[in-house]
Amino acid sequence: MASQRGHHWVIGDVHGCHEALLCLISVLPAGDHLVFCGDVINRGPGIAACINLVWGLVDSGRATWLRGNHEQRLVEGLQDVSAAGRHDLLAIETYRQLGDTLMREWQQRLSTLPLVYSGEGWVATHAGFDQQGQPDLNVRERFWESYDGRYGTVVVGHTPRPGVEQHGQIVMIDTGAVYGGLLTAFCPETQAIVQVNGQPTDTARPANSPELIAEVPC
Repeated sequence: MASQRGHHWVIGDVHGCHEALLCLISVLPAGDHLVFCGDVINRGPGIAACINLVWGLVDSGRATWLRGNHEQRLVEGLQDVSAAGRHDLLAIETYRQLGDTLMREWQQRLSTLPLVYSGEGWVATHAGFDQQGQPDLNVRERFWESYDGRYGTVVVGHTPRPGVEQHGQIVMIDTGAVYGGLLTAFCPETQAIVQVNGQPTDTARPANSPELIAEVPC
């Protein structure tokens, strides 16, 4: 359901950039609703702080946290009791940072994250929709090339770009915060954009290289 309290700000992939997220939230209107577009977790140095901050906002009613492919992979790993599942968990940065006990406490919360947030004439989801109109957490070109406009404007993250890009009715707001780019908030009602500097990790790609940012795997 759309917020009745004011405008919305859809926030791109945070990926554990806690300091950048604090900075971004501090300059957004306090009465507006925040919609996190998935991938709050993994990669960055402040994953635990990020998930606690975002869940606190969700719990207070100020925010909605959508599921991204990184949250989905973590949930699937926690549900998989096989040796292969255990191996997959150990490759996930969030699991390594927080540990098994804490992750088990978060499992139920993460498994209930919604896939879509609907506003008036727009929706937010992590990556896009498949050809049947269902949320797809990993889709890229197929969605960009074939979206038929059935949901109005679609705001997505998932694929890092050097800046916000609009392709028809698709707005892409993952601007590579964890790779040395920016953390972006986009207001679908006004098309306003608010950005702060991200927090690159040791393996971050150069922020001034569009080709490199575009090629970062998600």
